[in-house]
Amino acid sequence: MAYVPILKGKAGEFLALGHASQEVQDQIRPVMEIVPDFDLRDLLETFCDHAMEHVPNGMVLTVDCGALPFVRVLEGDAGGPLLRVGESLMQRGIAMRPVFRCSDPHDALAEVAGVAAAHHQGACLRFATAADLSDVTPDNRQMRDLFRTIRLAPEEIDLLVDAGPVGSARTRESLVERVIDVLNGLSRWPWRAICVAAGAFPVNLRGFPRGVATAVVREDASLWREVAERWPGPQPDFGDFGVTYPRMLPKSRGTPDPNMRYTTGTEWQVFVYPRLRTGNDDFFILSHDLVNSSHWPATGAATSWGDERLAECAQLKRRKAGGGKEWRAWGTSHHLAVVTTQLATTGWS
Repeated sequence: MAYVPILKGKAGEFLALGHASQEVQDQIRPVMEIVPDFDLRDLLETFCDHAMEHVPNGMVLTVDCGALPFVRVLEGDAGGPLLRVGESLMQRGIAMRPVFRCSDPHDALAEVAGVAAAHHQGACLRFATAADLSDVTPDNRQMRDLFRTIRLAPEEIDLLVDAGPVGSARTRESLVERVIDVLNGLSRWPWRAICVAAGAFPVNLRGFPRGVATAVVREDASLWREVAERWPGPQPDFGDFGVTYPRMLPKSRGTPDPNMRYTTGTEWQVFVYPRLRTGNDDFFILSHDLVNSSHWPATGAATSWGDERLAECAQLKRRKAGGGKEWRAWGTSHHLAVVTTQLATTGWS
């Protein structure tokens, strides 16, 4: 079973991906979502630069441009964001797998066909089942038209069923039913791989008590386990949204309080500390408390690259405690290591 982390395509997430151990790399099929910004051309180039610098050799990057406007990136040039990213990553020697949706316009699907033909890595169909954003299951004729437009057979396509945010047991129960219905409706096609993904991390850290760890239940893991137990088809791959909220959010303003979103199996322990010292020096205190808590794993700093950085902060071996980008990178690094280890051993039992 593979792990499919759906990550925001920002510097911190790329940094974590670039420092993933070989064991983690062997088990993940990462999806990178490009987060909208004002200057689309600069955004795409920055994304591709991060990919060139951090994506491990031999890794195929699944790229989702679904949140971006479908416009020509350069005046006078044909090609929207997906085609531009596909060309740029190919020039940088990075293999790409484009994401598409059943609701995409014909021109966008034609770009999926072009990128898939150039990279020879197939594509990924992302199908939403969330209560607030749910796709309509296409009939056989519509699916055949879709395959014909992107010029791929289902055996060349990964199916990603996205259940979206799941913040409570009640929400989880209704989403499980919807996911199973969709899997039953789409399982007539021989997909290359099937993944069920959801996200349970809160929208933001407002309201979290300061100076202590607060547990957040990983309802996304529970959702996947229930689907895997109840659906009679093959066990789907596990997907989540790392240590972030599943939806695209407006760009945050200001400087975040020192924080760490620390994965501990079926929970996150969320550390948020008040800003009392100069710079981000309160993160040194946070790291010391984390490393000396019951949440610190038995494998310690060897758990991941991110845990090594946390241990350095706890021991004051770093001159600077980093900022939001570093904290997200370290938390994501730890998360990838914990989830892959758990899936390879006990699963989400």
